[in-house]
Amino acid sequence: MKPLSTFSLILRDVWSGLFLRDMFCEFLGTVLFLFISLSSVLLWPHAGPLSWDSITDDPLPTLDSSLACSPDPLHVSLAFGVSLTLACVCLGEVHLNPVVTLALVAGLKVSPWRAVFSVGAQLLGALSACALLLGITPTSLRSNLGVNEVAPGVYLYQALLVEMAVTFQLVLCVQAVTHPKSAFSSVAPAVIGLSVTLGHLVAIGFTGCGMNPARSFGPAVLTMNFHNHWVYWVGPCAGSLLAWLLHDLVLHPRWTCLGDWVTECKETFLKDLFKQSRGPENHMEA
Repeated sequence: MKPLSTFSLILRDVWSGLFLRDMFCEFLGTVLFLFISLSSVLLWPHAGPLSWDSITDDPLPTLDSSLACSPDPLHVSLAFGVSLTLACVCLGEVHLNPVVTLALVAGLKVSPWRAVFSVGAQLLGALSACALLLGITPTSLRSNLGVNEVAPGVYLYQALLVEMAVTFQLVLCVQAVTHPKSAFSSVAPAVIGLSVTLGHLVAIGFTGCGMNPARSFGPAVLTMNFHNHWVYWVGPCAGSLLAWLLHDLVLHPRWTCLGDWVTECKETFLKDLFKQSRGPENHMEA
């Protein structure tokens, strides 16, 4: 098939109403998920004794900012898990995470061009969520907007392994509950939310818990802090691919060797393009 013809067929798919709706859901879901989640990371000082005489037009002086405070790992973990569940229930089959999209592409469940636009929508959603959070948060409390940072004393290879591990269990959970024969498909959002909560409980002390490159990308861009930012891309991507390999090649084998995967990949790609050339919209779902 000629490259120009292939490109025109891809554009036809991209310009469909279903595709645009899916991308909007990815964007809106990521905004909802990260706005709620990152709000839990902000360091609000503990409230001191209040009285009618102490209340002024400025709410911040009524807070005892001299008291040191830090995010409670359980509080943050629950916020991330519950907000993800909420977004999935409200918007349906959304990814909200570039590494989940990566695993679905590797499993031939999502076309490459759809994956590119999905990841773009997720990153744009992350930036929008962080910008909104930055706009409504008092200046003195903006802190670092929840930028992920490797904890002192943790080596980079350790941080990388932790990010791989927590992302591995997340992506494996996503693939398990969305499998056609899964007994948990009806409660998939809740199970995935528990997986996110578990990942944060494990990784917050090491890396702040990325597990989602979009979650790490938004705060890093808004604060222009990219120190060790690569850890939060390489680790999750590696963990995602390892989870895909385990699920599709060991637990529920779909191919006997890499050559079979390459063959099916080509056939699937050409089949999708052929369907588009015949006219109907592509209804592929994750």
